[in-house]
Amino acid sequence: MPSRSRLAACLFAAAFAASGCASLQSSDNFLGMVTPYRVEVVQGNVVTQEQAALVKPGMTRAQVRDVLGSPLLTDAFHADRWDYVFTIRRQGAEPQLRRIVAKFDGEVLKSLDASGELPAEREFVASIDTFKTSRSAPPLALSDEQVKALPVPPKAPAAAAEPIGPTRSFPPLEPAK
Repeated sequence: MPSRSRLAACLFAAAFAASGCASLQSSDNFLGMVTPYRVEVVQGNVVTQEQAALVKPGMTRAQVRDVLGSPLLTDAFHADRWDYVFTIRRQGAEPQLRRIVAKFDGEVLKSLDASGELPAEREFVASIDTFKTSRSAPPLALSDEQVKALPVPPKAPAAAAEPIGPTRSFPPLEPAK
């Protein structure tokens, strides 16, 4: 009989230990140390304040598509409405959801409605930057002093009037008649 009580105690201890595993594991980490890899999910079109400012009522569908890109949703039942939806879930950054609705009257834009404040391009990039480092990017254009400090390129030699190298005579492409 002592073996049955020992077996029951072992089974009880195993069940107790297994029931505690659920409390140790959460969706974010395991035992506070290991975090699972999460796939970065980006869907839709990023529409910034600068892009929305370029879209004006009276523009054609093609002009709106050139500025904002192709809409994520076009509905056969609502042909005069384009939905631009943008979602992003990135590890270490706050999830984002934005909705912009373009309403048309035939082929002409009637209105552009955003479901909230659209970010500026720099604000958007800062919101998805998970490194949070102070990156100092070099300037994209040279200053006037830097342009003056550049060495003067050597002048190219004047092109010769006659071709350099052997001259060849090729037969005509079509036979003479």
